[in-house]
Amino acid sequence: MNVKDILIKATSKLKSAGIENPRLDAEILLAHTLNCRRLNLYTEDNKILSVEQIVRFNSLLTKRLNNIPVAYILQNKQFMSLNFFVTPDVLIPRPDTEILAQLTIENLSGDKFFADLGTGSGALAVSVLKYTKNSRAVAVDISNAALNVAKFNAKKIGVSDRIDFFFGDLFAPLQNQKFNAIISNPPYIPTAEIKSLQAEVQTEPIIALDGGSDGLNFYRQIITAAPNYLTSGGFCAVEIGSTQANAVKNIFTAAGFTEIEILQDLAGLDRVVIAVSH
Repeated sequence: MNVKDILIKATSKLKSAGIENPRLDAEILLAHTLNCRRLNLYTEDNKILSVEQIVRFNSLLTKRLNNIPVAYILQNKQFMSLNFFVTPDVLIPRPDTEILAQLTIENLSGDKFFADLGTGSGALAVSVLKYTKNSRAVAVDISNAALNVAKFNAKKIGVSDRIDFFFGDLFAPLQNQKFNAIISNPPYIPTAEIKSLQAEVQTEPIIALDGGSDGLNFYRQIITAAPNYLTSGGFCAVEIGSTQANAVKNIFTAAGFTEIEILQDLAGLDRVVIAVSH
């Protein structure tokens, strides 16, 4: 079977299974199998696959048909133009979260110290460190397995000398520390909505998705405590669900923040709320 035929067959199977981007996923999995770029699948579409390559590709395809996300299958996800190692122990980094990463990078200059709460794969903290000079970070997670992934990514991307990792619940392991910035992409899906998420999203760790009955539990905890951990003029920035901007802004206001801004993602949806401490 050649490249063209196997792609047609795989795309058909994925489409029948209700996979959202069947052709794209088939191409990514086949390019990985053949260790080539996706472009080569078109320039060499008559190339015949070996039996071993077909078996390896079908193994990956079966996982995708079982709603395992491509990122977990390949153990890799690109974020901020960096390749992150990911496992089912961590939330898969999303393009929307790059809004928060870019905002943090733009607002940190010089020798700044920031905290990433609920770091997961470390995508946020590691990206910010990679693209800022002399900044330092602490990253916290309540999952040791997630911290191991984040530590691996910090070393892989070359910033492990500027970040410390802490096991614990939000600020609990950070007593008496002060930061120029506190950032977080916390769980924000209301508990009752978890079961209605896409099947593949439900393969991600529930602990990284479930934001409590109204989805706002972690915002209340982070924002209420943030003033105690921020330096004067420091900021707290959080990713939000697209309908949560006003609710999260109100939590910031109740915590004493006055300079509060809501930022949109590329689709024009509310995605990040940032507030400055005085």
